[in-house]
Parts: sequence; C-alpha cells; structure tokens
Amino acid sequence: MIETKHLWRFAAMTAIIGLGACQGGGGSVAGSPEGVPIVLESIEGAPAPVQTAFVGELNSAATNRKVEFVGTSTQARYRVRGYLSTETTNGETSVAYVWDVFDSEKRRAKRLTGSSPITAASKNPWTSLDKATLARLANASIDEIAEFLSASKADAPFQTANASPSEPIVAAQ
Repeated sequence: MIETKHLWRFAAMTAIIGLGACQGGGGSVAGSPEGVPIVLESIEGAPAPVQTAFVGELNSAATNRKVEFVGTSTQARYRVRGYLSTETTNGETSVAYVWDVFDSEKRRAKRLTGSSPITAASKNPWTSLDKATLARLANASIDEIAEFLSASKADAPFQTANASPSEPIVAAQ
C-alpha cells in the first residue's frame, strides 16, 4: 500500500512537470524532435524539497532538449523512474542519479547513471545541493534520456532486456 505522503509527493511532482510542459515559446514540448513521449513516474532517495527542486530543473532541461514529458494517464512509449543518492568517500562527497527506463510492457529497457561532486558544508549532503548542482545533474540526466530516446527511433528494432524475477515490476499509472 502506498503511504499518503508518498502519494502527495508523486502528485505534486506530476503537477510540476505537467505545468512546466505548458511553459516556453511553443506552449508545449509536444513537438519534440525525438517524438517519443515519456512518463516520469517517480524520483526516490532525496528529501522532498530536493526532489521538488530537481523536478523543476529536469523540466527546464527537458524543454531545452525538447524531450516530451506526458502525464501518467497518457499512453507513453517509455516510463522513467529515478533515484538520487549521496555518498562521501575519503572526505569527498558526490550526488548520483540512476534512471531506469521501462518500455510499455514494463520491462527495463535501459539504466542510465551519473554523478557529480559537491562541496558538503554539513554532515547532511542534501543541504549542500544548490541550484547549479541540481541543474548540472538534471541536464546530464536529460542528455542521457534524450540520447536513449533518439536511439530508440532508429530503423533497427529496439531490444529490451527481460526483467529477472528479482526485479520489481513497474506499476502502470
């Protein structure tokens, strides 16, 4: 069962992306040159304020790259789930992202990863994330997602990996 606070976070994240898609010169990112609509299902791991700020930066990056985010009730070719984490090793802190891209059959089609070093001013690295760092992570994330979407439009049929029994099935809508 989904906890109410998680449901509200997800609803807020979806609303931010939906509203952001109405921004900009074209009024919508529906004219994406990639032409492959995707649903951003969730981002986990970071505190709610960081998630909200990151979603805003993702939306800006998606608009710039003409990546088409659609609502969860819309038919989409891919669904994306994101995870953020921080790690401090030998006194150096970094924030990392993982994006799991699932096809319409709920099979993971691709895993995208990356990280960025941050200057941690406190013991809680999440409080050290500034707008510039979140924008850098969002741009890198959307660049990788856009590259994947562009490749998926190639003439060759796209191969997806079958999920192993230990991998969870992504909930549709």
